[in-house]
Amino acid sequence: MTDDELKQLVASLAIAQKETSEQQKEFSKQQKEFSEQQKEISQQQKKFTEEQIEFDKKFNEERKKMAREADQRKKEFDLQLKELGKQIGGLGKKFGSFTEGLALPSMTKILRERFKMEVISPSVRVSKNGIDAEIDVLAYANSAINEVYVVEVKSHCREEAITQLNSLMANFKTLFPEHKDKKLYGIIAAVDISDALKKRVLAAGFYMARIQDETFSLDIPDEFQAKCF
Repeated sequence: MTDDELKQLVASLAIAQKETSEQQKEFSKQQKEFSEQQKEISQQQKKFTEEQIEFDKKFNEERKKMAREADQRKKEFDLQLKELGKQIGGLGKKFGSFTEGLALPSMTKILRERFKMEVISPSVRVSKNGIDAEIDVLAYANSAINEVYVVEVKSHCREEAITQLNSLMANFKTLFPEHKDKKLYGIIAAVDISDALKKRVLAAGFYMARIQDETFSLDIPDEFQAKCF
C-alpha cells in the first residue's frame, strides 16, 4: 500500500468514525426523547388512571345517593298510599254508616207498618260454626206473624249485593237457629241502582227499596211475590 492510499484510508476511517460518533449522538438524543416521551405517557396514564378512579368513586357515590333517595321516595310514597287507603276506607265506612242511618227510620216504618215486625235491630253481627255475617237491619215477629226480614242497605248497589244476600239467606238459620221455624225474606235498600239490576233483585225474590226525597220506600210491582227462604 502506498503512502497516498494509506492516507486516504486513514482519512476515510476518520470520516467514518466521525459519522459514527454523530450517529451515536443522534441515537442517544433519540433515546433521550423516547425516554421522555415514555415518561410523559406514563404520567398521562397515571393521571388518567387517577381520574378514572376518581370518576368511578364519584359515580358510585352518586349512584348510591340516587338509590338511597329513590328508596326514601318509595317509602314515602308507600306511606302516603297506605294513609290514603286508610282515608278512603274511613270515608267509605262513614258513607256506609250515613246511608244505613238514613235508611233506618224509613225502613223501620216499612217493617212495622207493612210487615208488622215487632223487633227491629240495626247492625247485627254474628259468628257461628266458622261463619261470620253482618246484617244492616234484622227484623222479626213471634206472634201471629211468624216471619223474619233481613235488610241489606247499599249506597251504590252492584251485582254482588244479590250474591251476598243469597249467601246470607242460605246461612241464616244456621246462624240464628232461634228463627229456624220462621218464614225468611230479604230486602235490598239502595240509594243508587240501575233499572236492569233492580229487575235482577226482584227476579231473585228480594224486596226492593229505593230512596226518594231522603226517604226509603218499597219499589215493587203490584204482582210481585217475594221468595220465602
